[in-house]
Amino acid sequence: MGDVMGHAGMAATVVRHLRAAGSPTAVEPLPRPVLRAVREDERPPVDPAEFRRVLGHFASGVTIVTAVDAEGPAGFACQSFASLSLDPPLVAFMVARTSTTWPRIAGAGSFCVNVLGADQGGLCRSFAVSGADKFAGVEWAPAPVTGAPRLAGAPAWIDCAITAVHTGGDHLIVVGRVDALGAAEEGDPLLFHRGRFGRFSA
Repeated sequence: MGDVMGHAGMAATVVRHLRAAGSPTAVEPLPRPVLRAVREDERPPVDPAEFRRVLGHFASGVTIVTAVDAEGPAGFACQSFASLSLDPPLVAFMVARTSTTWPRIAGAGSFCVNVLGADQGGLCRSFAVSGADKFAGVEWAPAPVTGAPRLAGAPAWIDCAITAVHTGGDHLIVVGRVDALGAAEEGDPLLFHRGRFGRFSA
């Protein structure tokens, strides 16, 4: 407390000195910027089909995000996944607000990201279907920390706890803290480009 009071006393002394010398003791605030709405004719809306076509040129990996709740395993195919932070270790994925699987993952409070290999296009398609029993015939084991499904054959997996959820238009941005992870030494990734699966070729 003595140090705090000492700093306060020093600050008061400086202010008194500036006033005595006729110097300003505070910066005058800048005027507020004029705000107005953007009119429709100034920024026409982007056609959804064109948006999808152009963004489809960005090649990405493919994942399946999984979790376990009281009903059992749940999961969905996810192209919008990325590493976010090294310290602390964070990842993020995006999910449509209309997803019927997301509420189950949110309720679990944790998830596992399964990075798919080049030969797992069929598995991805089965997890992209809504309403089906996606885990029928699928071999999996619980991730070490959260128990979320680690899918057999996936070249890499990331076991996470949900730390934040942000809004992003018609999607949600989910941030997860990485609690455990692992990867195989070999294996080509499954790529998605312009609506089709493909392989990496060096």
